Amino acid sequence: MSAGPSDEPRGYPAAIVGRADPIAVRRIEPSADSPGVDYLWRVRWDVAEPYDQRVVPQPRLHLAAEQGRLLVHGVTRRPFFRHLVGRGHVLGASFRPGGFHGYLRASVGALTDVVRPAGDVLGVDDRPPAARILDAEASDDAMVAALTDYLRAVGYESEPRAAEIGQLVALAEHDRSLVRADALADAGGVSLRTLQREFATYVGIGPKWVLQRFRLLDAAAAARSGTVVDWGALASELGFSDQAHLVRRFTDVVGTPPATYAREVTEG
Repeated sequence: MSAGPSDEPRGYPAAIVGRADPIAVRRIEPSADSPGVDYLWRVRWDVAEPYDQRVVPQPRLHLAAEQGRLLVHGVTRRPFFRHLVGRGHVLGASFRPGGFHGYLRASVGALTDVVRPAGDVLGVDDRPPAARILDAEASDDAMVAALTDYLRAVGYESEPRAAEIGQLVALAEHDRSLVRADALADAGGVSLRTLQREFATYVGIGPKWVLQRFRLLDAAAAARSGTVVDWGALASELGFSDQAHLVRRFTDVVGTPPATYAREVTEG
């Protein structure tokens, strides 16, 4: 990956696994009134049969309009599927690692593996903006305005340490040589125990999980490249004990072994 840790993070396209043709994804720049938000994402679909879209979880929280509510999706360690039926759309905000803390004003670790209505989490009724966003006639601009208005109503409190932890996550994302949590702690100038505690507070998941997830996404990106991949060599480069270890973890997260995934994405 050519981007460096100072570049603006925008997530991984490879995190969307096996996207079907009737699904249109758009990424939208957030308003300056939405601090902590990395980008907005809009998905529209029109499927003849129900379809389960698999997404590889990343170390970031999302706020999405669906099922008549704005739902806060904490970082999830489990495989994530979005069940799509008929025709519809959803708009969401992807928060920078550390970015949601400014709205919650508390540890985001309490939201890990949890999906909850935003009103219950943030104390501001989420039903009116959800209705505006999910209106079948709503334009992208109108949906973005509704979500931005909601976040403005919640309010944001900046905390320098949250931004610093976000930068460490960006370093973990872009520096493929970082495969151990203690090395990331050294880069941050703190003890491993302190890093673990701060990641739980600001990111919602531990640094070991973050590092392994990014290295698995690097493996997915290699599979999507269309070039021949030496999976044994790549496993060693990405910090896995051997090829079998990489294959097991990749299959757990993506749903298929890396070689199978490579064939599916290049032939599909």
